[in-house]
Amino acid sequence: MTQRKVKNIFFVIGIVAVVMMCFTFNVSFVELWGYIQQAGYWLVAILALWGVLYMLNAWAWMVIVKGSGPCPVSYAYLLKLTVSGFALNYTTPIGLLGGEPYKIMEMTKHVGVQRATSSVVLFAMMHVFAHFCFWTTSVVLYVLLACMGLLPMNVGTGIVLLLMTLFCSGGIYLFVKGYKNGMVVRLIHFVSKLPGLKRWGRNFEEAHHEDLVKIDRQIAELHSQERWTFYKSLLIEYVGRICQSFEIMFMLILFGVNDESSLLVFCKSFLILSFTSLFANILGFLPLQLGGREGGFALSVSQLGMTSGLGLFISIICRVREIFWAAIGLGLMKVDFCKKEK
Repeated sequence: MTQRKVKNIFFVIGIVAVVMMCFTFNVSFVELWGYIQQAGYWLVAILALWGVLYMLNAWAWMVIVKGSGPCPVSYAYLLKLTVSGFALNYTTPIGLLGGEPYKIMEMTKHVGVQRATSSVVLFAMMHVFAHFCFWTTSVVLYVLLACMGLLPMNVGTGIVLLLMTLFCSGGIYLFVKGYKNGMVVRLIHFVSKLPGLKRWGRNFEEAHHEDLVKIDRQIAELHSQERWTFYKSLLIEYVGRICQSFEIMFMLILFGVNDESSLLVFCKSFLILSFTSLFANILGFLPLQLGGREGGFALSVSQLGMTSGLGLFISIICRVREIFWAAIGLGLMKVDFCKKEK
């Protein structure tokens, strides 16, 4: 199967998923239009904010690419692949089954299969690792605010925070081990044990074992030898997660939650985003995380003493934003421009 056919398959899957999403809102189109009108110019600010977030993602990826050698592609080209890759991740089950293979396929033409694979895998690892750091920070922030009497704390909340701490600690430990030793070979070995994928995984591992070992070596070298590259890309991704909190803050202000200090409103936005993203990523096998995101918002705002109507409003506007950028990302798959830097 040619790369063009694979690319078209990704494109069709994405389009079908976006269309399905448009018809699976929990509200009628009349109510949806009412929510959009209520958001007003704040919706424009939210859409623009995500343009900035994608620029940060592309920057973090470029840092990783340059860490392994010369970067023969422009930042604009990486930004295009970043937006399209996230669009495919949003619209395919188990997220990484769409965007990462697409980015590897496109980058292979410019840096070879090993550098393309290692840079994409490293960026995906860094993106998820930044989330674990973000979730860990939210646990600390919640405890601090609870000790100040600004947020509720009870046995149930304590158990949830403890489970989050254990989950994040385990995730951070696994990622640190993966950065030190590489994890591609282990991942393929794990896949080869899954029902229905045993033969494919075993054959793939045998046919590409040497290449997989080299990719793992490149991942380990970035962590051990290119420390500045590693921490710079991680910092960019983490800052992106913090900036994403402004999306929630805009909607809290719009909904009238402005009788508190701006810092406290931002902290609550930070916590809502953190708890919701953790809940949604646990249910990441759903295309566009259908239901998981909405449930996460409902639980998060209720825990912080806000109304369920606010949770619905935030989830609907976030879903509109996702569809908007997913459509742009899928459209960019058909655009070819400025691949080579002068």
